[in-house]
Amino acid sequence: MPSWPNRKEVGDRHEHRIIQALQDRGWTVQPCGQGTYPAPIQDALATTNSALRQFPDLIAARGSDLVTIDAKDRMPSTHSDRYAISAATVNAGLLFTATHAPTPLYYVLGDMKVLTPAEVLHYTVHALRHRSGAYHLVSTHQAHPFDEVFGRPVAQAA
Repeated sequence: MPSWPNRKEVGDRHEHRIIQALQDRGWTVQPCGQGTYPAPIQDALATTNSALRQFPDLIAARGSDLVTIDAKDRMPSTHSDRYAISAATVNAGLLFTATHAPTPLYYVLGDMKVLTPAEVLHYTVHALRHRSGAYHLVSTHQAHPFDEVFGRPVAQAA
């Protein structure tokens, strides 16, 4: 398994790509969640199974629309025709969605496609599971295009 600094670097690049893509579509974006906490809080969270570990990475607004986003990229060695999303992430996402309804939570994946926690669960309930049971494996064909969910860039929307 790749080291935490390697995974964090991949994740940070992906978050910045999402932020830019949302801003290009007229969204105001703010980082939130575990990545914004001081190191001692991050270290303490790492020792727990708290759903706070899975808190969304970003919150964004455009007009009265409000969304939360969990950036999910993968290491370059793990490309396949399926997304692997941890069961802990999906469970925390379902709790977050229920608690904060009607504010949606979207997973924005490395190829800039989009799924919700409920979709991940729905698409995998009768599907082949990762042998450890720790991941939901979702076909990349099930995900929505980024523009379909968040709109087209403002310059192209006209």
